[in-house]
Amino acid sequence: MATDEQVQRLIEAAVEARKWAYAPYSNYQVGAALLASSGKVYTGVNIENAAYPDTTCAERVAIFKAVSEGEKEFEVIAVVTGNGGFPCGSCRQVMAEFGKETEVIIANDEGKIITKTRVKELLPGSFGQEYLKA
Repeated sequence: MATDEQVQRLIEAAVEARKWAYAPYSNYQVGAALLASSGKVYTGVNIENAAYPDTTCAERVAIFKAVSEGEKEFEVIAVVTGNGGFPCGSCRQVMAEFGKETEVIIANDEGKIITKTRVKELLPGSFGQEYLKA
C-alpha cells in the first residue's frame, strides 16, 4: 500500500500531466500517474483522434509507457479528471492484466481524492491469463 506522501506525489504528477492532454473533441482532459514496483513513476494523458476508436486513454498511455520500458508490476495508479471520473472498461482490463491488487486513486483536478480502490474492485470477474493456460 502506498504512503500518503506517495499518493499525494502521484496525484500532483497526474494533475500536471493532465495539462498535456489532447482532447479537442470532448474537452475532457485526463492525467494519470503510475507508480511501478521499481519506484519509477510513469505519466500519461488521454490522446483523442477525429476517428474516435483511435483515441487512447491516459491510464493506458501510462501503463504502455511503463511496459515499453520493462516494467510489469505496479503499486498504484492515480487518475485525475476535472470531475473525478472513473477509468473506462478498456483501461480497467489493461490494469487487470498487470495486477488486480494495484491500488487505484481517483481524484479531481484540484487534487481532492474521490475514492481509493483496487483494480479487482473496479473490474470484478475480469478475463485474465488464468483462462488462457492449457
